[in-house]
Formats: sequence, C-alpha cells, structure tokens
Amino acid sequence: MSPPRSYDAIVNRDEITDATASAFASSGQQLPEKYIRTEEVLDGAVVGEDESYELPVVDMARLLDPELSASEIRKLGDACRNWGFFQLTNHGVEEAVVQRMKDDTVQFFSLPLQSKTAVAVRERGFEGFGHHYSRASSGKLDWAESVILITQPTQDRNMELWPTNPPTFRNTLDRYSVEMIDLAVRLLGFMAADLGVEPEALLDAFSGKRQSMAIHYYPPCRHREQVMGITPHTDGLGLTLLLHVDDTPGLQIRKGGRWFPVRPLPGAFVVNVADILEVLTNGAYRSVEHRVIPDAERARTTVVIFQEAFVGGMVAPLPELVKGGEARYRSIEIEEYIKGSFDALADGTRFIDKLRT
Repeated sequence: MSPPRSYDAIVNRDEITDATASAFASSGQQLPEKYIRTEEVLDGAVVGEDESYELPVVDMARLLDPELSASEIRKLGDACRNWGFFQLTNHGVEEAVVQRMKDDTVQFFSLPLQSKTAVAVRERGFEGFGHHYSRASSGKLDWAESVILITQPTQDRNMELWPTNPPTFRNTLDRYSVEMIDLAVRLLGFMAADLGVEPEALLDAFSGKRQSMAIHYYPPCRHREQVMGITPHTDGLGLTLLLHVDDTPGLQIRKGGRWFPVRPLPGAFVVNVADILEVLTNGAYRSVEHRVIPDAERARTTVVIFQEAFVGGMVAPLPELVKGGEARYRSIEIEEYIKGSFDALADGTRFIDKLRT
C-alpha cells in the first residue's frame, strides 16, 4: 500500500473566483493579465494541419489476440520508446461506466460557481475544485477549472472534497477509478512483455499504490494565442490514462522541438508514460513534455487518471532492467521523490533529470 502522506503544503492551487468565472464565461474577451502568456504559447512551432503524421494507435483487442499480440506489443513498445504517448482503442472498459463519467463531469462543470465551490481547494491544499497547479516562478495561471482527487486506495480519500452534485458523481468516480486500475493492469502486462521482464516485476511496482484523478474543463478563449490550458510539463507519476469527454482538441506533445497536436479518436483513451515509469524502465520508455492550448470556439473537458508506482518504497530502475548494465537513475525514497517532483513542476523543471547518473 502507499505510505500515508499528504500532497498538501507542497502544492499551490488557486481558487476559482467570481472574476475568474466571469472571464471564463466571456471566452476571454477581456483577458486578465494573470492569464496572458504569449511568449510561452509561442515557444516552439506547432505542426500544421497540412503535415501528415499520426500519434501511435494501439489496439487492445489485437494485444489480447494470440495471433496478433506479438506485432501489437511491438507497436506498444515502439510508441512508449519513441513518442511516450499512444491512443488506445478497443480498450474493453465498460461503455456504461465511461458514459456516466462523461455525463456527470459535464453536469458538474455546468453548475453555478457557488455549487462547485462547495468542494473548493483549501489554502495550501492539493485536492478539490480550483485552478491547476500554479507555477511559482511566473505567477501565471492556466486557463482551466480542475477537480483533483486522490481516488485509491480508498482509505486515502478525502470525501469532504468529493462532489455530491450531481448526486451520482461519487459512485461514478468510485466505479471509474476501479475500471482504470483494471485497464492499467492489462496494459502493464503487455509492457512487461515488450520490456522482456516478468509481468509481476512491473505489476508489483504499481499494485496497491496511490491513484489520483484530475478532471479538467478548458473554457473556449478567443485569445488562444495568449493563454495556456495547462503549462508544458511531464507527468510526475507512473502511468497516465486520459479520457476525452468531447472531441475538442487541445493536447499537444513536444517531439523534436515541435508541438504535435493530438487528434482524439472516438472511443479511445490517450495513454502516456510518466516520469516514474521512465525510471522503472531505466530509460527505455520516455516521459514526454506536453501541454494544452484552449480552443477558440469550443470548451474541452477531460478526465485524467494518474497511477503511482515504486518498488520497496523507492523510485528506482527495475533490477531486471539493470542487470549487466548501468542504472541511468539513482534511487530515491518515494516521499522525497514526490516533494521533489512537485517542487520542480512549480519551477518549470523536470525532477528526474536530477536523478540521472
């Protein structure tokens, strides 16, 4: 199980105020200074719609098919090594669970601000409704509303910050979080096959560890060249599973110094390697920088699951992937890793770069 610990006091999140809600509702017609980040948005060329490329697509049905599994595992491994991202089709998650998650999320964000602030983030708190994490070095805010919750293990939940409106939301969150554990387990088994290690080696690193959820709503913004939905970053935990509630694009992945927009596939999850998985695989898999740019006309809503991982209380390469070679990352206790990772996020840096040997 995860060691008992709190992310509070190492994370800074701002509340959504009436003024913020007004700016969001007006599509940023009058853009407050704290959201203007033109230089950051323009940092790096965005691949144009006329350029042909495709984010890797992995088919779970093919992974499960004995005759097709080997070739699909190679596709999975190639995606994790070269892109750090892929879209997962035929994932097998019960459609009714996914639809309830989408429906309740839409209903929550459509509520009046007063209703949403019933679960508002508290001072120097991690969980609840508010802005995304603030970057202390710039003082700028992301153009988004977010609900962030610890969802697993159940004893780590702070139910005071779990929304009760809509009335089905808590049950939906609980069911969805369990489905995402099952999906992660299936994926990790195939990743282990690609890496050439026993499934238990990778599964044990994730089993019983903490899971958190971030539900994001990005209002449309007429000045999309000036605002950031989410600041460029890599995910600090182990594995990330993203559900598009709608088909509005906005996620961009940095590869070769350029930003590649993700074109959401209907019914697919977007899966990405996070920093701890990069460490566990001794650098075989890559955790890649990404960001979100709001759309000028349409809102974008996503549900994101983050699965934590560690071995024996340590974030370290799997011994099976170091044998006969050199560990590319030094080992670090999970508590120290989490603090360092959040501190680096606030500073706009990447903590695992400091762990390289």
